[in-house]
Formats: sequence, structure tokens, C-alpha cells
Amino acid sequence: MTFSTASDPLAELSAAGVSVWLDDLSRELLARGELKELIADKHVVGVTTNPTIFASALSRGDRYSEQLRRLAREGVSVDDAVLALTSDDVRAACQALGPVYLQTGGSDGRVSIEVDPRLARDTDATIDQTRKLWETVDRPNLLVKIPATSEGLAAVTRVIAEGISVNVTLVFSLERYRAVMDAYLTGLERAKAAGRDLADIHSVASFFVSRVDTEVDRRLDALDTPEAQALKGKAAIANARLAHQAYQQLTDGSRWQALVVAGARRQRPLWASTGVKNPAYPDTMYVSELVIAGTVNTMPGATLAAFADHGALPARRPAADVYAGAAAHFEALERVGVDFTDVTDTLEREGLAKFEHSWTELTISVDREMRAAATSDESGTFRGSPKKSSGVADLLAIYLNDHLSGATAGLELFRRAAQTQQYREQGTMLAELAHEVEQDRDSLTQIMADLAVPTAYTKVALGWLAEKAGRAKPNGHLFSRSPLSDVLKLESMLLSVQGKAACWRSLRALAETDGRLFPEHLDVLLERADRQSVVLERLRLAAVASAFRCTQPSE
Repeated sequence: MTFSTASDPLAELSAAGVSVWLDDLSRELLARGELKELIADKHVVGVTTNPTIFASALSRGDRYSEQLRRLAREGVSVDDAVLALTSDDVRAACQALGPVYLQTGGSDGRVSIEVDPRLARDTDATIDQTRKLWETVDRPNLLVKIPATSEGLAAVTRVIAEGISVNVTLVFSLERYRAVMDAYLTGLERAKAAGRDLADIHSVASFFVSRVDTEVDRRLDALDTPEAQALKGKAAIANARLAHQAYQQLTDGSRWQALVVAGARRQRPLWASTGVKNPAYPDTMYVSELVIAGTVNTMPGATLAAFADHGALPARRPAADVYAGAAAHFEALERVGVDFTDVTDTLEREGLAKFEHSWTELTISVDREMRAAATSDESGTFRGSPKKSSGVADLLAIYLNDHLSGATAGLELFRRAAQTQQYREQGTMLAELAHEVEQDRDSLTQIMADLAVPTAYTKVALGWLAEKAGRAKPNGHLFSRSPLSDVLKLESMLLSVQGKAACWRSLRALAETDGRLFPEHLDVLLERADRQSVVLERLRLAAVASAFRCTQPSE
């Protein structure tokens, strides 16, 4: 993470009243002292985490290996091991941010840790794990993240009443945001009735931003009209501004004022998902356009670095006319046929599913490491694995290396398709799919390592070269931009994903008799491949309609 020293946009952002939080945490970040540097030099005053961040952290480096080996020797369950790993990192981050916590009277210096997202529809289980996280981390500057499902909001009210500070996450709609604020106030009222000191209770509400534009833009592109195209890239900021208007209306009300007298702290809006996903948009837009005093902006490392390098504050702050313009934008979306309620429902559903997948991958990775530590001898040879004849082992090696070669070629295809369509809505979706395809290829290499299958690098290189050569056409040109180009690309990608799914199914069958394979992990990979196929088929059919409409003779 590098920053320009020519100016200090982050200092200006902080001076404007926006708390700068980092949406990232890993043991590597802590061990290298980078978090302390960001606090000291880049105005970072808080940290947020989620299951995806922890799954990514565990896959990088070997900082967790020693602890995992120890936990395996102690016979700790996988769930308890995950709790130990994540809570240790969060506790260390709380320690690093302790001075900020004291300097700001508890408003900043906060670190979030999320409850198991699989509990998002279970109020009682969410409450139980919230209490456990609060007690395990045992730091006053902790925030426990609870998803803003209806069941989650019931849990928020109850734990706030108990004095536990909360980050309410995955908020997409204004209706749900108002329910989040109501849940917080109800919890404070119950805490007050129980005689608790309200000044010790803190909360933020994580209102998600960029994902709104991704989904709305997809629907606008599907409409394929000039009116729809003119509305792209504006819904996320408009939604966030109306959320802040709702926040102001609540804090101006008598119900909140009665709690202020009792010492209550505001539940600040936190702008989450601020990394720009469409390369056609400025990479700092979800920071620059939401410079509102008294709010938090949590940024992934790349967005933080981008704003530090070339971020700029707007000429004016949101005012009544800005809120009116935001409301008018949603009226325009409705006129062209975008159902925004369905948009936010979809985003909540997909957000929960993404975190559940990440959590499953995290637990599988921890399980794999612990089992390897518990069952390997000093030379690293896995004991207890089923013995296979050399012939069967050779066939398996050929099979998996063939698929790895195909996965390498497929990844190049996805990357190229995303780049060549980078200014179109499909480019954003294909870039996200390319990231998933890269993760899938990494999963295959890990599975091969688990099965002691060596990588045939020559075959992998040939797969890469085959994809490059496949671009050429008999006329000597690369894949041209004819009306059928998108159709052919998407059909190639769809075949690639279907082949990958076949590999996962084969390995899933093998997992019934081979203890080195993890059925749960393969189930996750299969589910993801099925979802990728659905997305690609939808894009393919849209491309078919567009191509043949373009090639039809005019009347």
C-alpha cells in the first residue's frame, strides 16, 4: 500500500468530520506494523472486518500456522479455532487503536468483528454469539457486527440493552435503515430503564454503497434505452444521501433528544462497500461524494491508497436541494422500470450468501490446516490417507493437471473479456467473475497439494498459450468486435465453467472415500460454479438478443 506525499487528502477528509476507517485486517498487517503506520500517518481511526476479509487473511502467508498447529494438538474444534484466530487479531487491533479510543472519548478507535453469518436468521443464536465475542475479545473499543436482517435487528435491540456496542451491517434500503435506527433507540431505552450508563454504549450502522450501483446499472443496461443509460452510476450516492437525511430527521426528533439528555451516543452512519467496482467511474467517488461531517467511511486498502494519492473533497456539502435531487433520481428509476425494493432485497440476499460462502471457506481452510498438523509426521507426509495404486494416482494427476491447464486458460479468457468490455456493465460483472475464477483455480491447486499431486507446469503453460493462440482468426486478426464477439466469448466462458463444475463433481464423489478431500468445500465450489453458469447464461442470452437485433436488416 503506497501513498503520495505531495498532499494529504486524508487529513482534509478527517478535518471535514469524516472518520477514516480501514476495511481490512490480517495478522500480516499487524505483524509488519502497517496498521500502526496507517494510524500514525494516514489518519486511520478504526477498522472493520468481515468473513471475506478473514478468509483472505488466512490464505496469505504463514502467520497463522503455529497457532493452528497448537490448536490442533489441543484438540480444539474448528469453530473454536476460528474464534481464537479472529478474536486474537481483533484484540491486537483494538490494542493498536486504544490511544485513538481514549482521545476521541470512545467514538473512534473501534474494531469490528462479525457474528457467524450463518446465524443471520436466528435471533437467539446471534445474541449468544454476540455475547461470546464481546467476552472473548474483552476490549471496550470492540464493535460486534450483526447483519440487519429482521432477526438480526431483534438481536441488536437486546444486546444494546445489555450494554454491548454494535456495528449493524448489510444495510441497503432506507426502510431497513430506519428499522436499524429504531432497533438502536429501543435498545437504549431498555438500557436506560435497567439503569445502565448510556455513554458506554456505541453503535454505527453500515450502509452499503457501491453494490447498489452494480445492481442498478445491470438492470439499466438490460433496459438498453438512452433514458436508462443516463441514470447509471448515480443510485448508490443518492441512496446514501437519503439515508443521511433519514438520520438527521431521527436525531432532530424528541425521542432521540430524550436519550441524549440521558447520555446516549449517536449511532453514526458508516459508508461501507466504498471500493469502486466499475473502472469507468472515478476510483474515489464513494468517498469524495459522501464527505458528510459526523459519518464514517470504511475503505479497503486500495481505495484508501487512491484517496490518499489523488482524492478531493467536493465544493459543497449535501443540502436540501441535494436531497431533493436524490429523491428525484429514484423517481426516474421507477419511471424507466427499475424496482429499487427488489434491488435492495436482492443485495441483502446476495450479501448474506457471499459472507456465508466466505465463512464456510474460512472454516474449511482452518479444518484443513489443523488436520494436516495433527496427522502429518516430521517429514510432512500425510498419514492416514488411502493408499492408491501408482496407476490410479497417475490417472488422477493427469486428470487434475488437465483441469488446471483448462482453469488457467479459462482465467485468461475471463480477464480479457472483462478488460475489453470495461466500459460496459458486463465488464463489471465479468471482472467479479474473473476474481472468483481465480479463487477457484487457487482452490484446485490447493486440492492438488492435499492429494500430493504435483503440478505439471509445462501443461499449465500450454493452457495459457492455447488461450492466447485461440484469439487469432484465419484472417489474421484478433477476436474482432463483430456483433457475435460477445456471444462467442460468453459461450466459451460458459463451457469453461461447466467443465470446472464437472471436475468439482468428480472430486466430490472421490471425497466419499478419500479423507484428504473436504466435501463441504467442494459443495461450496459446486454451488459457486452453478451460480456462475446462471450469470453467464443470462449475459449470453442478452448478447444473443443484441447481436441478432443488430444484424437484422432495417425496414
